[in-house]
Amino acid sequence: MGGRRVGGMGVVGGSVALVVGVAQPGCVVGDVRANAAAHAEAVRVAGARVAVFPEMSLTGYVFDAPAVAGDDAVLEPIVVACAETGSLALVGAPVDVEASGQRSIGVLAVDGDGARVVYRKMFLGGAEPGSFTPGSEPAVVEVDGWRLGLAVCKDTGVAEHAARTCALGVDVYVAGVLELPEDAAVPEERARRIATEHGVWVAIASFAGPAGGGYDAAPGGSGIWRPDGTVQVRAGTEPGAVARAELERQGATWSR
Repeated sequence: MGGRRVGGMGVVGGSVALVVGVAQPGCVVGDVRANAAAHAEAVRVAGARVAVFPEMSLTGYVFDAPAVAGDDAVLEPIVVACAETGSLALVGAPVDVEASGQRSIGVLAVDGDGARVVYRKMFLGGAEPGSFTPGSEPAVVEVDGWRLGLAVCKDTGVAEHAARTCALGVDVYVAGVLELPEDAAVPEERARRIATEHGVWVAIASFAGPAGGGYDAAPGGSGIWRPDGTVQVRAGTEPGAVARAELERQGATWSR
């Protein structure tokens, strides 16, 4: 189905579509400035209205990384890239829990006007509870009339999370994840289940290459799945890859 690009959106069959990119930038573990630059480049490469990044993408999977605040100057390269492209970037990082002295694994929404924390991971895995506090509520970000439900890694494997999030009336279930190579098939299994059970698009950004915390070779494979559970587009295994798709409520056109 053909369409024309309009400022990061598309017009397909007379309806407004949403261009979403899932990115897996290379990570310099613990170097937020280098990673922010890589995020900015990925935003430009994606040329999407929404660019999705993996779990803790700004820091790598290291539990002692400092929290990243919405007004942190380190995010400026991403803010600039979003201003240039008209994009909203959903990036992963440790974030503070207000007035508690604790941290959560979070998602920041970055656009041309700045950044803000929009979600905290609700279901922690492995050793995470020793360093992080879980979020308490699902969250939705609205972009051009599309409602994006947010998730981080283990959240995607908990049926309660998808049910509560999708009950908020979402069009797309969006997640940043990190997997071991032997678990490379897990995000797709979860995406298919969520898509078919709830009738929503699913967009998952997965780390590729070294990510810290014992993840020496994360498998990549970021992708977007249609509401019927079929694959719309997938990235490969290499760091730096971006896959993008133009979503609309009755189908989609897509490109890499």
